[in-house]
Amino acid sequence: MAIPIITDWKSYFLNENEGLGSSYERIVINNYLTRICREYKLNRILEAPLFGFTGLSGVNSMNLARQGMEVVLLDNNSERLVLIEKKWQECKMPVELKYSENFTFLPFADKEFDLSWNFSALWFVEDLQAFLAEIDRITSKAVLIMVPNRTGIGFVLQQLLSGDKYRKYVRPEWIKARTFSKIMKDLGWKLSEKSLIDSPPWPDIGMKKQLLAKKLSLGFLLDNHSEQQRNLTIMDYYRGSDKEFPEKMMRYNFLEKNLPALFKLFWAHHHYYLFLKGE
Repeated sequence: MAIPIITDWKSYFLNENEGLGSSYERIVINNYLTRICREYKLNRILEAPLFGFTGLSGVNSMNLARQGMEVVLLDNNSERLVLIEKKWQECKMPVELKYSENFTFLPFADKEFDLSWNFSALWFVEDLQAFLAEIDRITSKAVLIMVPNRTGIGFVLQQLLSGDKYRKYVRPEWIKARTFSKIMKDLGWKLSEKSLIDSPPWPDIGMKKQLLAKKLSLGFLLDNHSEQQRNLTIMDYYRGSDKEFPEKMMRYNFLEKNLPALFKLFWAHHHYYLFLKGE
């Protein structure tokens, strides 16, 4: 529910520092995407919409391109697409960028993609039924939807603090599982996997995690050197200057691995739903 990221998304293209929270989140997403693409033999990938709440826009699929997969990104902001293209060029990663005004028509051929997916972006769609019908038309194997965990402490608190002002940016009803799952079922898709994801040792709140840990006297949960890192961005990993970035982020995954499912309901930051095309 990070409203400043919605209104201030351009700043991340000038200063890529996303902080520890978003950096950890990137690697968790990468690991999951890598696993399902290998398991289901997914090669041509569409991320649509590509704009979510997390820092620097348009890089959540970059690790797939790094592994040799064909990546296409779709957005409804032409200025953002230009800035995203520059970031991909800096990392020497191939990508195809497309524009769609409102996501009710997607400029692709039938069954063009093995996987269509999005992260914390579904609530930016104007017409959910029309969008998912288009996703159904252009996707042959799998659809992955990642949404904020609506029962998570961070989500609930940010919702209470922001009141109704965030509603001019998003449609919260679109991220309810029963809403998009019913549409997907009616379109002939079967829910294959669902789980909570992104459970680091900090709540999902809109402040630097180092500052939060200091305020709560929980600095021992974070790496001793993390506060001294002025810039923390996965882009250094993709440019080749920080090859150990994933390993450094995974130092914080002890809750991800060990937290019981019941507790994750209140702590995990996101929920994922993987749909496979029914026979």
